[in-house]
Amino acid sequence: MSKVELSDPIALRIPVDVLGDIEKIAAVSERTRSWVIVRALRLYLASEGGQCLAILRGREEAAEGGGHDADDVLGALERIVRGKLA
Repeated sequence: MSKVELSDPIALRIPVDVLGDIEKIAAVSERTRSWVIVRALRLYLASEGGQCLAILRGREEAAEGGGHDADDVLGALERIVRGKLA
């Protein structure tokens, strides 16, 4: 099993109530506070954070000339709908 490459330590202020929950979860799961916090961050990055990153990638792609013209897409959708209704 390979070890995960770690970054430099960071300082982070966490509200007391959130830290309390983290410590309870760490204790009951027999994990460290760091493990619980990293797990929570990974879950965030996979959902809401992932959406933010996808938007950023889309903006970068559009800035580089990628993507499709909105009128072309709407025209293609209209042709599809007409074909299904015919």
